[in-house]
Amino acid sequence: MSSVVPLSEREIKNTIVLFDVDGTLSPARLHASPEMLSLLSELRKKVAIGFVGGSDLAKQKEQLGDNVIDIFDYCFSENGLTAYRLGEKLASQSFINWIGEDKYKVLVKWILKYLVELDLPFVRGTFIEFRNGMINVSPVGRNASTAERSAYEKFDLEHKIRHNMVAALKEAFPDYGLTYSIGGQISFDVFPTGWDKTYCLQHVEKEGFTTIHFFGDKCFKGGNDYEIYTDPRTIGHSVNNPDDTMRIVKETFFS
Repeated sequence: MSSVVPLSEREIKNTIVLFDVDGTLSPARLHASPEMLSLLSELRKKVAIGFVGGSDLAKQKEQLGDNVIDIFDYCFSENGLTAYRLGEKLASQSFINWIGEDKYKVLVKWILKYLVELDLPFVRGTFIEFRNGMINVSPVGRNASTAERSAYEKFDLEHKIRHNMVAALKEAFPDYGLTYSIGGQISFDVFPTGWDKTYCLQHVEKEGFTTIHFFGDKCFKGGNDYEIYTDPRTIGHSVNNPDDTMRIVKETFFS
């Protein structure tokens, strides 16, 4: 941490650049490239940087490195429900405390019954992943391999499996106060309304940042980057893949 330029001495003042992880900094569930990590290191000399992702910190370490807390100024796991600033943990929130065990059990049983009736080309394991700030639902299972994820994504786009399941959940639980957000290749997140990626903005606003850039690949309505991408507090950059992210970062901050 001693070699990091202090926030107050960054070249571009009062500015932070936030990045989605899957499909933005790294291919879905894979490692970020050395080129990407090098670019982030150079960018950090100019502005404050952070990531905001729906996954937990353990998965983000797999993609961005075990030292992820040291290479970003701000780390927002689970949309910021688990947060770090300059390596120090900030206050967190709990989905299960918010929803309560009784309502949670009803929700999970409904999801499992729905999944049983789906006719998919293949299924793997871990269909519901419990996280601190949300649950993640994967019709095909989060244990699918990289090749299986790509195959399922094509099937899902054609048959709208996740889209239709989200619609059914909204109809079944209209009074639960939940938001359903499709992200990545194989899953969608379920969390309290307002606990989307904009949740992390409260942390950076407290720090006095007046310019907030956001880079994400799921910026369409229903995608898990949509709310923060369209938030009036951010300057949104929609990308197609990590190479696209690097191109736009270079054009925006190094040209």
